[in-house]
Amino acid sequence: MQRNPYNKNKQEAFQAAQQGFENAQGLYETIVSDSANYGHQLKHLKNEVNEAYQQIENALEVASETQRAQLERFQKDLQNIVSEVNIDD
Repeated sequence: MQRNPYNKNKQEAFQAAQQGFENAQGLYETIVSDSANYGHQLKHLKNEVNEAYQQIENALEVASETQRAQLERFQKDLQNIVSEVNIDD
């Protein structure tokens, strides 16, 4: 039985969104506010967050209900990161 390519794309989109979220979260956790590279790290974090948001938006277009709930949690957590470090879009 051949797998439905739609389901495969749905899973790949979800995995990309999850990876993007984890990248942004990991970078956030490594930033030290008194670091000499703070400004550079903040810019990098902003890029990661924006990329993660885009991947999440893409995944939401094809997500299952279970995936949708997780993706919405990712969005909420990203919003918390943005608030914590005062990144403005």
